[in-house]
Amino acid sequence: MDTNGHQARRQPALAPTTFDGRPGVVDTRGRALRDLRISVTDRCNFRCVYCMPAEVFGRDYAFLPRGEVLTFEEVTRVARVFVNLGVTKLRVTGGEPLVRRELPTLIGYLATLRQSDGGPIDLTLTTNGSALRALARPLASAGLRRITVSLDSLDEATFQAMNGVAFPVERVLDGIRASREAGLAPIKVNMVVRRGLNEDSVVPMARWARDEGLVLRYIEYMDVGTTNGWRLDDVVTAREIVEQIDAVLPLEPTDPNYRGEVAERWRFRDGSGELGVIASVSQPFCGDCTRARLSADGKLYTCLFSAVGHDLRAILRGGSEGAALDAELEARIGAVWAVRDDRYSELRTEETSHLPRVEMFAVGG
Repeated sequence: MDTNGHQARRQPALAPTTFDGRPGVVDTRGRALRDLRISVTDRCNFRCVYCMPAEVFGRDYAFLPRGEVLTFEEVTRVARVFVNLGVTKLRVTGGEPLVRRELPTLIGYLATLRQSDGGPIDLTLTTNGSALRALARPLASAGLRRITVSLDSLDEATFQAMNGVAFPVERVLDGIRASREAGLAPIKVNMVVRRGLNEDSVVPMARWARDEGLVLRYIEYMDVGTTNGWRLDDVVTAREIVEQIDAVLPLEPTDPNYRGEVAERWRFRDGSGELGVIASVSQPFCGDCTRARLSADGKLYTCLFSAVGHDLRAILRGGSEGAALDAELEARIGAVWAVRDDRYSELRTEETSHLPRVEMFAVGG
């Protein structure tokens, strides 16, 4: 590995999968490993009520010490091994990834990775948008091509109540403008909908996103982690969301872009764009889930609702180097994925929602 964490690519012997016809490893349910979500920090400058409620994650909360967080070179090595195992999409997340210093450097490293056929990796990033005015252009220059911004309402009071730190909505909107100016496209927007907080924003958000040429994704409020006080009654279902919008902005369903896409896609009947709903609660999509998650401290999670991660940092820092280290990582990741049988959302009940789970800010959404 050179000073940038780069290394000659090693080609594993992978058989084509029946999942999508591409080479890779599959789990016990025949699901291929295609997506890796990389958390680069567990820290965030927001305290969103559905993720890091301020009453739990206060000023004295102990986040990861810097020495326990993977370096950019370590992240790049692990990502390269995942790509060798069939991953085609890398999503950089957090916490809030833009609070990680020098993040464009990591984007530059990841942008050099290539699939086995030589094609580029789909490299994207999810952010709350608070620092995009300063960072959108450096990220694009480093190799980022598209971005997803979390925005739960255009209404100032509602947005500030949901982000937990009274952050103004205009600064996020300005970050979206900065992303467009930097050439990032498409720009997607994620909106978590929680009953009693922001369901009145569903239609205004749809109208705004359509007019701005943005791709909006509504996300059902989920029982991620164990601190957000989730109740099934607080879930505004995908059906309800679509019905609200369709009543004023007529919609029609459209086909998924690929097998394993989490969003159910809808387009406006007048041809003015599309939106999507992610219905993990009311319409579980576990059967086609292709996502693995790497926490900031180097643990591999095979489900957003996992309780236990598999330690890759110990392998990274265990003394092996070069091809031997890559082989150890590849063997460990492949073995973990091969026995994966997660299907939490298919099994979810009010009772299971109280079982131990990793917090979302530790592994990304």
